[in-house]
Amino acid sequence: MNFEDIQNNNIREIIRLIRETKSAKILSIALEDFHDSDISDALAYLSAEERKHLYKAVGPERVGEIFSYLKYDVDKYISEININEAARIVEEMDTDDAVDLLDQIDDRVEEQILDKMDDKVEDEIRLIQSYDSDELGSLMTTNFIKLNIYYTVKQAMRELIKQSEDNDNIDMLYVVDNNNLFCGAVDLRDLIKARESDKFNELVITSYPVLNDHDKISECLEEIRDYSENSLPVLDKDQHLLGVITATDIIETVDEEISDDYAKLGGLSSEEDLNEPLLASMRKRLPWLAALLVLGIGVSAVVGIFEDVVKEIAIIVCFQSLVLDMAGNVGTQSLAVTIRVLMDEKISAREKLKLVLKEVRVGFFNGLLLGTISFVFIGLYIFLLKNYPVTFAFAVSACVGFALLTAMLVSSLVGTVVPIVFDRIHVDPAVASGPFITTINDLVAVVTYYGLSWFLLLNVMHL
Repeated sequence: MNFEDIQNNNIREIIRLIRETKSAKILSIALEDFHDSDISDALAYLSAEERKHLYKAVGPERVGEIFSYLKYDVDKYISEININEAARIVEEMDTDDAVDLLDQIDDRVEEQILDKMDDKVEDEIRLIQSYDSDELGSLMTTNFIKLNIYYTVKQAMRELIKQSEDNDNIDMLYVVDNNNLFCGAVDLRDLIKARESDKFNELVITSYPVLNDHDKISECLEEIRDYSENSLPVLDKDQHLLGVITATDIIETVDEEISDDYAKLGGLSSEEDLNEPLLASMRKRLPWLAALLVLGIGVSAVVGIFEDVVKEIAIIVCFQSLVLDMAGNVGTQSLAVTIRVLMDEKISAREKLKLVLKEVRVGFFNGLLLGTISFVFIGLYIFLLKNYPVTFAFAVSACVGFALLTAMLVSSLVGTVVPIVFDRIHVDPAVASGPFITTINDLVAVVTYYGLSWFLLLNVMHL
């Protein structure tokens, strides 16, 4: 990567400092003012020797923070460090970040690193790795403050100070008994304001919301969002405190969900990244493209049925794309609205019916308005600029206008009903709906437009 291509001034300055500062101590001090994310981005522009100089200067704890922002080439960077040093770096990372990093490297190297790590940290990482990727336990971290319900205020404050050296999630403090059973949470502000004579257990919020380690992530996002807490505790089925899920974890998860749904709407199995091999990208896209090719041939065959219409009145072909595009646009809008609504697990069947009726009304009145506008302007266009008789001009524009109304009405209905049906039969509506709805809308629009043109222009008006 070329230094000249870097737009971020902070990254440019970081690279300059690493290349020009020979003293490790001075470099470490100079980099204190820069964010770990920017230093992480700078790694791609450095040579292996320059990166090793950086690692030595800032130490394992800072390298762990920097590595937590890595998105690509993790294998390459880990291979530049000996196993013992890599183990120290991973130990310094938050457990959830450590799991993410280890998931991106070779399994053999991962095992070597884990074997060199502290047993307690290794057990925490293996616990998180034991969960399926769609379970809440896979998102949790052990970076939190844990206090005992039997502490005094003075003991709790002393333990808070001790644990805060290794844990930075301190807004909410979690309380357990001697058997690690969850008792509740204490707001940091309440503990700071408490007097030594106060009873610590009276500061505990016993009704604090909790999550179960085996709950599905997709089913809990709405609930987690509603609580709006910086972190939430994760318990096992016996109510033992295992870890916490932070607001940062939730933001990243929602972002991944949105990206994944966006990819699915395009008929992809998952979001592709810039480094994905050509054949892997092809394998993701081909199944849907092949299915859509078959459906597309069906649509083309329907157009072929109306070959006589096209041969006799060639000008109607000019407005085919208009009808198809508007049908597709309306279907996509209804699909987007419906999928957003379906994310709420609490929505009732009555509310879904209300959504369908609303979208149909929106489609009808939008179609009526746009169909009327098309009738007027397309009629004038054909009459004034194409020099066709006024009767013919407005007969064609009437076909376009009515086809628009019908296509937009049906597209609104299909764009709402199809994802609801797929959701009902437990098929991901984001995966199946997008390409499927587009093809259905094309078919409806083609049949409406050419069918009406055949009936009105050739059989009724004999043009």
